[in-house]
Amino acid sequence: MHLTQPHEAPPAAQIDFNQFLSVDIRIGTVVAAEPYPEARKPAYKLSIDFGPGIGVKRSSAQITRHYTPEELLGRQVAAVVNFPPRQIGKFMSEVLTLGFPDADGEVVLFAPDQNVPNGARLF
Repeated sequence: MHLTQPHEAPPAAQIDFNQFLSVDIRIGTVVAAEPYPEARKPAYKLSIDFGPGIGVKRSSAQITRHYTPEELLGRQVAAVVNFPPRQIGKFMSEVLTLGFPDADGEVVLFAPDQNVPNGARLF
């Protein structure tokens, strides 16, 4: 049996533009990153500054394969900021940090190719 890889999956069902706008994706800068050894899958605990309108939010991110905590500091990342907080073990994750799977299914972070203001919204 052949399992479909994420890059081979068919597109999701069509949505209208208002549904897209309801997902609030913003840019923030990682201001703290530390290992999260208690997580079931290897992960980091991130603190991300989304600027004055949103502030600093926390995220549990399974990105240990391609990144070290030191490399993450000062890096801009994209995240969904309007999901309800989610308990990940003993850690409350407030935003969903976004990435794409590489060929092995490991997360590669999604970020702008130029610096943009923290809190900038994807459109």
